[in-house]
Amino acid sequence: MKLSVVATSLPDVKIIEPKVFGDDRGFFFESFNQQAFAEAIGEPVTFVQDNHSRSTRNVLRGLHYQIQHAQGKLVRVVTGEVFDVSVDMRRSSPTFGKWTGEILSANNKRQLWIPPGFAHGFVVLSDTAEFLYKTTDYWFAEHERCVKWNDPDLAIDWPISDEPLLAPKDASGKHFADAEAYD
Repeated sequence: MKLSVVATSLPDVKIIEPKVFGDDRGFFFESFNQQAFAEAIGEPVTFVQDNHSRSTRNVLRGLHYQIQHAQGKLVRVVTGEVFDVSVDMRRSSPTFGKWTGEILSANNKRQLWIPPGFAHGFVVLSDTAEFLYKTTDYWFAEHERCVKWNDPDLAIDWPISDEPLLAPKDASGKHFADAEAYD
């Protein structure tokens, strides 16, 4: 089955729109197919870990990345709605320091492919949200890094009016200018 791929403002970050079959009983869609995914993004990818988080309104997670063992992520929301952000952390990239943001929800069923070399985060826009993501490498606490969600150099336009709820590690993230980046 061929996947529908929608471009974002960062050429390497891609929206994947599955073919959803629905009727009065509900819906069905294939949430992942290795061959179709590789064709959609133009390269083979192997996922090694699946993660699942649940968060409440205004929780902001990120912007996370691993300086070694860089993780590509295929992310989606199965309950609720989030604003999902990717930031290019690759110095050699023409889009270094640029970001893109997309609404992902249980309703739109969109997935986002974030390749290795990007910081990633999201804020919950609904009462709750359950977020699933596949990663291309394992999590290593010693290699995890965090960029401040509200860094003025990035100027991310988060669609929130109140201060978000942050984990201590996210509250103490580094400014983009001081963050480690990929070559």
